[in-house]
Amino acid sequence: MKKISLLGATGSVGLQTLDVIREHPDQFSAVALAFGENIDIALPLIQEFHPKLVAVKNKTVAEQIRPALTKEIRLVYGVEGMIEAAVIPESDILVNAVLGSIGLEPTLAAIEAGKTIGLANKETLVTAGHLVMKKAKEFGVSILPVDSEHSAIFQSMQGQDRSAISRLILTASGGSFRDKKREELEGVTINDALNHPNWSMGAKITVDTATMMNKGLEVIEAHWLFGMPYEKIDIVIHRESIVHSLVEYADHSVIAQLGLPSMLVPIQYALTYPSRLELKLTKQLNLWEIGTLHFQKVDTQRYPSVSLAYHAGKAGGSMPTVLNAANEIAVQAFLSGKIAFLDIERFVETALEHHQVVQMPDLETIEAVDRETRAFVMNKIN
Repeated sequence: MKKISLLGATGSVGLQTLDVIREHPDQFSAVALAFGENIDIALPLIQEFHPKLVAVKNKTVAEQIRPALTKEIRLVYGVEGMIEAAVIPESDILVNAVLGSIGLEPTLAAIEAGKTIGLANKETLVTAGHLVMKKAKEFGVSILPVDSEHSAIFQSMQGQDRSAISRLILTASGGSFRDKKREELEGVTINDALNHPNWSMGAKITVDTATMMNKGLEVIEAHWLFGMPYEKIDIVIHRESIVHSLVEYADHSVIAQLGLPSMLVPIQYALTYPSRLELKLTKQLNLWEIGTLHFQKVDTQRYPSVSLAYHAGKAGGSMPTVLNAANEIAVQAFLSGKIAFLDIERFVETALEHHQVVQMPDLETIEAVDRETRAFVMNKIN
């Protein structure tokens, strides 16, 4: 029985993680659940899974939910509460499925507590990859990717000589506007952006797929997860989202992981690695039903966010923190109707140009740069 602490329990990845736990009650249990403010979704989950600890966003939410909890459940809140959920002694694995850089501190704390990390929070590695990977090595902790692309790369490396890897190839759906030219993006609406053709995800990440910033962040994440230089990480647009990513080796053999679009597979693989379990919640892939798979080179003039991400990653230091923070604020502003879709990249680029990079920043510096960048972009938007 593997005992799991889940951050972001009411989000898309969190709910699917609970689906996997529900599918295999003899294999997994949820000992801690953390969520923000979505009490209506969280309460039935708490009643079903009986965690020992529940962490919520703030004191107000805690006071609202407390009357519905049994005395046996410990209730905590804030960042400190999330950290408590991440390091709860009863857990074996932390699944970090929160959105944004708020996931960094709980991940670091869980590593120090010796927990295996199932990582769906890409911002943790984007903002502080050098700190996270160093600490994971120091404490002998495994960081297992939950993102479908990084899981695909990880699966395609099993049983292989990693020193013979010549290239990582991340696949991208192209997002909601993949059939539109750049000039056609003027005036697109929030609803247009959230209409993803292949995946059902949260609003922020769906917008990120439309700008392809999501893929840029994944490039930085892959750099840290697999120790691969940026020059050896490529992106290819793949409309069907059947090939989830590929690894090329020195002899030009390419190994890929395929499957119908579903986050359940990478989630379960992170929980069961190195073993595999049956997953009745997913469907079998019959390639003859798909018929044709399409691949397309990324046009960085069409998707400038990709170039911004590579630039930030190669600059290193505090620059990826700026990239992530600026993007979070800009996407939030777009979703709030304050800026246009094409303004997202403009504000991110402005923030990167404004920043003086700090090499090898410590956690305090990363947090300061994150705050300063958010304030800078919000001021520019206002």
